[in-house]
Amino acid sequence: MKKKTHEKEDIMANTADENEEIRQNTDETTNQDNQAASAVSEVEAATDKVVEEVRALQEKLAEMQDKYLRLSAEFDNYRKRTLKEKMELSKYAEENILSKVIPFMDDFDRAIQHLDTADNDAMKNGISLIYTKFSEFLRQNGVSEIESVNKDFDVELHDAVAKAPVEDENKKGKVIDVVLKGYYLRDKILRHAKVVVGE
Repeated sequence: MKKKTHEKEDIMANTADENEEIRQNTDETTNQDNQAASAVSEVEAATDKVVEEVRALQEKLAEMQDKYLRLSAEFDNYRKRTLKEKMELSKYAEENILSKVIPFMDDFDRAIQHLDTADNDAMKNGISLIYTKFSEFLRQNGVSEIESVNKDFDVELHDAVAKAPVEDENKKGKVIDVVLKGYYLRDKILRHAKVVVGE
């Protein structure tokens, strides 16, 4: 009977040991589960924080890209405007000088008209040569004459200094005489032509 009691005690001791071991394993598993849950919470919190930071960085990046695009567009507009102004300046830089030179051309025109009455052939040839060179100089610099005679009167091109009666109905409202020639500087009017209009 002692042997049975002893066996029973051994079984109970073994069961107690096993129960203790199971309790310890359960406590250990619970601790591990708690640690795992805590680790998961920390990971979730860290993930939420990283997601917030990524959103903030994406918003900042979008803002910076927008600023960059605006700045780039402003610079491009500035560059185009400056280039256009530079081209305009170079295109019409000589306008002031050439407008002051044009009256000399008027004097040459008057001299050429009265050249036939001159007796000196050398003087005729000299004036003709200077007139030709001067005309060529103006042409090379973009100055061209406004064609006016027998053209319709155009307030954009002509200044009417007088009206003259005409017999031909086709000449009414047209330029019949040019008192002072008009000139273009490339596509811009350098000086309006002073004309007589038929009525």
